Amino acid sequence: MTAAPEAAFDPEAFRAALREWYRNNHRPLPWRAKPGLYATVVSEFMLQQTRVETVLPYFERWMRALPDFESLAACSDERLLKLWEGLGYYRRAKNLREVAREWIRRHEPPRTATGWREFPGIGPYTAAAVASIACGDPSACVDGNVVRVLARLTGWAEPLPGGGAAAKLFQPLADKLLDRDDPGTHNQAVMELGATVCRRQKPLCLLCPVNRFCRARASGTAASIPRLPLKKTETRLVIRIWCRNGNRLLLHRAQPDAGRLANLHELPTAEALGLDPRKLPETARLLIRKKRAITRFIITEEIHEHPVQIDPRSVKADAGLVWMNVNDLETVALSGPHRRWVRELLAPAKPG
Repeated sequence: MTAAPEAAFDPEAFRAALREWYRNNHRPLPWRAKPGLYATVVSEFMLQQTRVETVLPYFERWMRALPDFESLAACSDERLLKLWEGLGYYRRAKNLREVAREWIRRHEPPRTATGWREFPGIGPYTAAAVASIACGDPSACVDGNVVRVLARLTGWAEPLPGGGAAAKLFQPLADKLLDRDDPGTHNQAVMELGATVCRRQKPLCLLCPVNRFCRARASGTAASIPRLPLKKTETRLVIRIWCRNGNRLLLHRAQPDAGRLANLHELPTAEALGLDPRKLPETARLLIRKKRAITRFIITEEIHEHPVQIDPRSVKADAGLVWMNVNDLETVALSGPHRRWVRELLAPAKPG
């Protein structure tokens, strides 16, 4: 059994150096400028698997539209998805609303990480982040940034397991290093260090406020630590159809129980229209080809023009197919990539 990582330095000296650096160098993010429980919960949900730069405009818009737990709890599916449109992983939005509803149902909302774990969509990291930042609970956060910082500090060159196992490995060390007098600031400081200085690629070791404690920096191995498992990727091809009749565009609306895409609109697949995707390259004009990555999948999506004009009356609504006036597209929720593709295809051709 592998021994747990240990720090060969004075925890208090480490905390003091980190605290001073964070006080003078942290990014002025909006959920830090106006801290509070609700803002912390919203930001933590948005930041799950999403970069800070992407989240910023969504957070500002969300807080203007839904400024508190009560307004979020009462929000309709349509408005919820519209506000979240483009952030991806849409189940987060619905879990966030369930958190608001559960918060309202409780007479005494939780103030510890253990209590927040009882809420939908909240795992160990998010529970520790919310409880420490908003409630002062002495719970150490361990996400990917924290794992990287701690692995380099300890010179942990052994291969790390995937998923949450790496976080569990470093949790005891994170607990030991935690500033229990100000756990929220400490947690944010470690995560900020990982995001801005102790970066995954090209770490800025010379600028690091705690580099004197770092074994990886001393041995010149920071760039190769941590050793994470390679992600296995799969490739997929999806054939979609561009079907327009006058000022109407045919879309597919996912069913409410369709998981992460529930109630979102996308361009329909060939199969949804009863077309054989294998024959379309020969019979339907290719309009655009796009490639994107979702978790471990590398997806190529081809959008073909429908080979024949479709009578709108022949489309069955129970198949999830809906005709949408192109002037009303901004009022419905489309998945982020499809919003961009539809705009591209509807844009007037530039004179050549």
